[in-house]
Amino acid sequence: MSKELENLDKEYVLHTYARNYVNFKKGINATLFDENGKDYIDFTSGIGVVSVGHGNKQVADAIYDQISNITHISNIYAIEPQAKLAQRIAQLSGYDVATFFANSGAEANEGAIKIARKYGEKNFSKKRFKVITLEHSFHGRTITTVKATGQDKFHSTSFAPYPDGFSYNHTIDDIYNSIDDETVAVMIELVQGEGGVQPFPKKAIQELAKFLKEHKILLIVDEVQTGVFRTGEFLASNLYEIEPDIVTLAKGLAGGVPIGAILTKHKDIFSPGDHGSTFGGNYLSTRAGLEVVDILDNYKNSGKLDETIIYFEQKLKEIYEKYQNLFLESLGLGLMRGLRVKDEQTLASIIANGFDEGILVLKSGKNTLRLLPVLTISKEEIDEGFKRLYNALGKIS
Repeated sequence: MSKELENLDKEYVLHTYARNYVNFKKGINATLFDENGKDYIDFTSGIGVVSVGHGNKQVADAIYDQISNITHISNIYAIEPQAKLAQRIAQLSGYDVATFFANSGAEANEGAIKIARKYGEKNFSKKRFKVITLEHSFHGRTITTVKATGQDKFHSTSFAPYPDGFSYNHTIDDIYNSIDDETVAVMIELVQGEGGVQPFPKKAIQELAKFLKEHKILLIVDEVQTGVFRTGEFLASNLYEIEPDIVTLAKGLAGGVPIGAILTKHKDIFSPGDHGSTFGGNYLSTRAGLEVVDILDNYKNSGKLDETIIYFEQKLKEIYEKYQNLFLESLGLGLMRGLRVKDEQTLASIIANGFDEGILVLKSGKNTLRLLPVLTISKEEIDEGFKRLYNALGKIS
């Protein structure tokens, strides 16, 4: 990458990320090209965002058509693609829900917490406001969602004081003993994306959902990373056969255009003025979202998504079994996968070597190699990606 761009970034961009200085100029499905023409197989999809691939023509055409007419108006007017995307989300989820659109996963989770707090005021003689989450969870970067995140490293004293009303449990079973007469909701990820790509047992989740419903405590499922077919179904909640009170979405919903969504069964919980967003649900993001969910719904119904998942899982199994000296466990669901690495230093080497070989992979938790490929990734791209990953691992072994 040119030194000029690196210098510009270092001087003018606020440094909240440890950059890898590469200048990508073009993408085709799961393949990226830098300014020198070197290609990289992308097993990250922008951390689960570019769900239908880089440079997707259908999405690009829909976006171009939309911005050629209207990009944005205020939410004080009806927005046709917003209403249609909300309808599609309800249909695909199978739940009787209404949706509020935001711009990110953090905003969606913030809104979910607001819904829970209002529910706690309206439905109990004494206001309930406490939200229980899990250790190793991740729910966002706002002050409230950072506090909802069950990882001490995010609770820096630099940003204190944090809002009250959040507590963390080590396991699903621990939640039951933490509930008191101020508890209004339990907020969980079904697969902890930032916490090590760790799925929870289906039976334990179903029992928790049943218990919470019986006690009129809300179940909020953060599907910012697991949603929109990432685990093989439209929602991981569908895969777990539960019906949460609130579901949050973001990342893959619009294929790279910023969007967030709060789905709730409590359709009348908010009154005008209770919540809002200037940009949320505008023409651009919801038109892109409509195109993405249609592409992925067709991809799922054709059987191609399931074929891709099976093929990717098989390749992952082969590499896991070959490098037992490096990996402790293979885990995840659908195309949200992880390989637990023996130590943090080895993981760092794998990621760095992978980049040199032209395969992009991610870190999760302390020592998990995270793989979030484009959902429409081809078999050829899978083959090439794992070939390069083998080369990266070979440098370590």
